[in-house]
Amino acid sequence: QVQLVESGGGLVQAGGSLRLSCAASGRTFSMDAMGWFRQAPGKERKFVASMSLSGGSTYYTDSVKGRFTISGDNAKKTVYLQMNSLKLDDTAVYYCAAGQALSTRFDYWGQGTQVTVSP
Repeated sequence: QVQLVESGGGLVQAGGSLRLSCAASGRTFSMDAMGWFRQAPGKERKFVASMSLSGGSTYYTDSVKGRFTISGDNAKKTVYLQMNSLKLDDTAVYYCAAGQALSTRFDYWGQGTQVTVSP
């Protein structure tokens, strides 16, 4: 099993920045893909960004391109999400996810961390 622990959420004013972190532990030897999803109140969970820890390739949903940056450390099995120019619409619970590869489903999920953007 793999355990994921997120940190770094909080309250920030619109236009500000936050950095989320997610550390994986347990049976991580075959884990290469990590990513972030978010769920706003009353809405379904949606993809935000993902990456291959070994290859470095990254993917983003259109609404965060140019504002969010995903990065990771394969040795530590850790992924980060640097969020800049935050907007009110970015308010959500952010979930870390992990899996064997970007081409397969994410099998493991964190407990979520709240990000609230205020006017």
